[in-house]
Amino acid sequence: MHVPASDIQREALMRFGMPWPGRDVGREAEQSGVGAFCAGEFAGHDAYLTVADIVANTEHALAGPAIAYAFARTPYAHATALRQLHARAPGRLFLGLGSAAFRINRDWLGVPAERPVARIAETVGAVRAWLHAENGDRVRYRGEFYALDADVRAPVLGRLDVPVLLAAFNTRMAATAGRVADGLVGHGLFTGPWWNEVVRPSVAGGAGDGDRAGARPLEHGWIITAVDDAAPERAIADARRMIAFYLTVKTYDPFVAHHGWEEPVARLRAAFRAGDTDAMARAVTDEMVTGIAVCGTTTDAKDTLARRAGSLPHDVGYFAPPSFLVSHRRRAAYARASLALVGAVPEPARPGAAHRSRGATAPGPVRGPAAVRRPR
Repeated sequence: MHVPASDIQREALMRFGMPWPGRDVGREAEQSGVGAFCAGEFAGHDAYLTVADIVANTEHALAGPAIAYAFARTPYAHATALRQLHARAPGRLFLGLGSAAFRINRDWLGVPAERPVARIAETVGAVRAWLHAENGDRVRYRGEFYALDADVRAPVLGRLDVPVLLAAFNTRMAATAGRVADGLVGHGLFTGPWWNEVVRPSVAGGAGDGDRAGARPLEHGWIITAVDDAAPERAIADARRMIAFYLTVKTYDPFVAHHGWEEPVARLRAAFRAGDTDAMARAVTDEMVTGIAVCGTTTDAKDTLARRAGSLPHDVGYFAPPSFLVSHRRRAAYARASLALVGAVPEPARPGAAHRSRGATAPGPVRGPAAVRRPR
């Protein structure tokens, strides 16, 4: 009986994951119980090369891009990279695709930047055409943006069921993830209200409109995490700066409005324009920190996880150190410190429980060190 990989990768409890921290910390992390590693992408690092490092240095953890730039490669290139990686890590792979910003597509990648939602929907279909092709079959796909009709006369194919996820922040992309993909990758800014009141209903609506009704979409998501028992004030400050940096992006204005955070976001954007990163961090309120990040001491972080049980992704959470103005050494230290949280994800993170416990997940005041130790 054929069982899709997306079914195998659905978990009764959320897997504790993290962005790949390098082979030394990564091996230690897998031995400590980390069940998934992801790779990002930017001008200085390639998602698939990082995934290759993950699968070469781990044994059981899930591995994949979260995310790769969808339009930086053809569907063929995405699929062939996965096919080669599958030979070393069968059953462990997933593919997270992101549309990237308009300017990245136009000015960095030199590819068409218009209509990213429609274009990425077709990208999913065209990648799947290559992944699902059996030996001897033509690889066919026809849409507005891609037309495939490949006759591969070599025994190098064979169906691969690699879950395809879309980075989805706002409602249109979330609905598209529900309609055409196996699930989504949530942003590090996501809160309980955004997951439960905006993203999940949009994904469910998209699934009802497509051919994936009845299959629960996979949920992966990033979680800003900075734990330091020796210097919790600095960890909280780093989390605040990361939140502030993300919120300089106006694409996220619907998220800001949904939470009523227009005033502090206006202040942090003004500070960003002035180059004042400390003022950016000060503009991030305690409510924002509590709803978005996991930071402070180990005890603070465990308390936050218990309080945010219904606001975490159902399947994989990537506990991600802040990267904005944070050194590589400190990011590695945060990654190691976050291993103390493995096993601390509470049972209400089970699929479906987020909606049952929704009333308990609204952001409240920061407790403990995070309430008083603000950057100056």
